[in-house]
Amino acid sequence: MTTVVAILAEAWSEIRVHKLRVILSLVGVFLAVFGMTSIAAAGDIGRQLVAESSERSGGRPATVMVQAYPLFSGPDNEVISTAMREVVERYDIRWSSLVLDEEIIANFPGQSERVAVRSVDPAFGIMHRLLIEQGRWFTPADVQRYAPALVVSPSFLERLGGFDPNRPPTVRLGGDSPVLATVIGVLGADDFGSPFAYLVNDSDSGWTAGSNPYGQPPMLEMWVPPEQVDQVMAAVTGDLLLTLPGHDVFAQRADAGDQLAQLDLVLNYGVRGVGYFALLLGGVGVLNVGMVVVRQRIREIGVRRSFGATSGRVFLTILLESVCATAVAGALAIGCAIALVLNLPYEQILSVPIEDLPPFPLKAAVEGFLAATAVGALAGLIPAIVAVRAKVIDAIRY
Repeated sequence: MTTVVAILAEAWSEIRVHKLRVILSLVGVFLAVFGMTSIAAAGDIGRQLVAESSERSGGRPATVMVQAYPLFSGPDNEVISTAMREVVERYDIRWSSLVLDEEIIANFPGQSERVAVRSVDPAFGIMHRLLIEQGRWFTPADVQRYAPALVVSPSFLERLGGFDPNRPPTVRLGGDSPVLATVIGVLGADDFGSPFAYLVNDSDSGWTAGSNPYGQPPMLEMWVPPEQVDQVMAAVTGDLLLTLPGHDVFAQRADAGDQLAQLDLVLNYGVRGVGYFALLLGGVGVLNVGMVVVRQRIREIGVRRSFGATSGRVFLTILLESVCATAVAGALAIGCAIALVLNLPYEQILSVPIEDLPPFPLKAAVEGFLAATAVGALAGLIPAIVAVRAKVIDAIRY
């Protein structure tokens, strides 16, 4: 143990003596490790951004979508909805929502306008990571309201003049049974182009939400574990076919889980490949400087050998000089990468906010440090062999 410590101390002292050359040789290693770990962290953030954007449209992994179409008549939404809720209760599915796209007349100040609305359950907002810029999303208590609650798009809110959480705006919804609806929340992004609103499903309500000009029956969305997708689809489809005779039941996975997994694999290997290639180039620089330093120190090495230093001692000293130098460069690069990634103003850089910002990838930091150390060992191997093979008498005469 004492010998190892002595060799490490000797290697570190040689690094300090030749610090300028060492620093110049380690620039490539530092930049390679810094780039590899920073890009890995940026890749995680990018994958999270893509995943959240995909989940806002298709749902979280794994979201199963089920629809039942009548074969001989128009859809009876109440019968279909009841059958779907019974299935959810029967299989104790925690996260689910009935979804129905409708159209309703909204009486804005000074004008009336047909507005697309979507009736959902409170769980829909969690399942789709909906961003609420002002106010809040639906809660189970909103189902029992006497007047409907609305979560609207920014363009819908513009028609009303603004949002005050202390005095929420209201809008009269037309139809056979007009009702005064209250806006409780505003969506964070206006991707609809025209006014749009979410309504909460309320089977006990006595008012008419609107007409269904699209002729589409209610759709059931369920958020289930990915490994249970096939089992859930088969069970729910079979039950609905029995409960709804004369209907064609269709089930499929709605989220982009498989595609995102493939994208994640490609990005992961791509980032690693670029980082390791850059690290290899940095190792070539360390090797070149190591060869030059050994040639310049050949007389010193010969003197040490003549005073009894073993070939193993000389070999380890030269090798550990390179390993210690690249390890320090790798640690500094990782520290700089962590400081950069954790202090970037992502809300200002990215146009779309990230709900669950991933932590700095510890795996990338460990891989970067180990790769830097391994490159140092490879880059120091050849100079160490050259130093050991030098004959003592020739080295002294050099």
